[in-house]
Amino acid sequence: MPSPYLIFLLLLLHQFTAVSSIGVNYGTIANNLPPPAQVAQFIKDKTIIDRVKIFDMNPDIIRGFANTGILLSVTVPNGDIAALANRRAARRWVTSNIKPFYPQTKINHILVGNEVLHWGDQNMITNLVPAMRAIHNALKRAGVGEIKVTTPHSLIILERSNPPSSAQFRTGWDQNILAPMLLFHRQSKSPFMVNPYPYFSWTPQNDRFTLFHRNHGIHDGPGGKVYTNMYDLLLDAVFTSMWKLGFPDVEIAVGEVGWPSAGDPGMTQTTVDNARWHNLNILKKAGSGVGTPLMPGHRFETFIFALFNENLKSGSIAERNFGLFRPDFSPVYDIGIMRGQHCIQSGGGVVKPAPVPVTGKQWCVPKAEAGNAALQSNIDYVCNNGINCGPIREGGPCFDPNTVRSHAAYLMNFYYQAKGYQSYNCDFSGTGVVTFSDPSKLDSH
Repeated sequence: MPSPYLIFLLLLLHQFTAVSSIGVNYGTIANNLPPPAQVAQFIKDKTIIDRVKIFDMNPDIIRGFANTGILLSVTVPNGDIAALANRRAARRWVTSNIKPFYPQTKINHILVGNEVLHWGDQNMITNLVPAMRAIHNALKRAGVGEIKVTTPHSLIILERSNPPSSAQFRTGWDQNILAPMLLFHRQSKSPFMVNPYPYFSWTPQNDRFTLFHRNHGIHDGPGGKVYTNMYDLLLDAVFTSMWKLGFPDVEIAVGEVGWPSAGDPGMTQTTVDNARWHNLNILKKAGSGVGTPLMPGHRFETFIFALFNENLKSGSIAERNFGLFRPDFSPVYDIGIMRGQHCIQSGGGVVKPAPVPVTGKQWCVPKAEAGNAALQSNIDYVCNNGINCGPIREGGPCFDPNTVRSHAAYLMNFYYQAKGYQSYNCDFSGTGVVTFSDPSKLDSH
């Protein structure tokens, strides 16, 4: 087992090498979605999403992302895994499915199956790592070895997860499947991809913990860590399981994470407000580099599930309502990923892109008499409660003008709208006020 000192050095290295981005899963189990080329153009022109993950090898989608600069992860169907464990078959597959599109389409991951250990039969599971190796070798032979090979896992791979210090992979899979797979990831410098959904761990009792609201936290006695949200807990459970097999140095990527905005009667957790608040926090975690208690300062390549609501998915209503957008590209809710959001003005300063109101034209702005000390306190509060503050940081689209008032105006308004336009969420200890006049159309004085 690696020494704590080695683990520290490896994590420190990862602070400087991990990816900072936000991606989205583009599922297509629907009969009302726009054409792939139109989807790709929308993502490029209208959003800050810089990478997309698809669940098949649809040539129209792959072709649609050509010359957009958007990174694309493509998926080998589960049923093709066994055949692709053969090296010749893997070479032919790369020649037919990757070479015609690359590099015009910036394919950066080939995902060998999807949640194979969860849904696959024994033949698929047995051939999974051999197929990953065969495809990787075929890519190198074809001169495109920079494309990484991985496979996404549901957290059924864990025997236990809570507390994270006790986590471990399922017996049998740990040594027979996951250890050889992690060795492949180490050798090929590719990420171990997991789908850590807090949503599937939700209960009425852990609502605040699962949804990133303020709570007392869970104390991991043996590990000496305190967890304030389910997402960190699940990621650290995966890391601990990898560490126990001797692979703490392998990068972790988040293949899917999301929350539905609607559900069956009685599913009180599936609301627009919960979906928006959850995904706001995922976006913040992806961009902030805060990491987790066991992986501080770490950034995870992250793909939110999903781009669209998909009307033909089976199961509950919730399964059809994970989308950030409707098929007409209108947002189900706003988490700040749209480009070109208008700037608002307040008290003499142009402020940041404001979220587009979804329940009427209302904005939260600082009162004219509010001082900088109070407004800075508002900034600190909002940034520590789930709002992505990247836009107001240096280099962000909303950094200028670099004043406390303009930064506070953006964040106060974002918080107010993200929390559902409740007037008490614009109080800010008496320093905020709701206005029904668009501040972006007011003159500065």
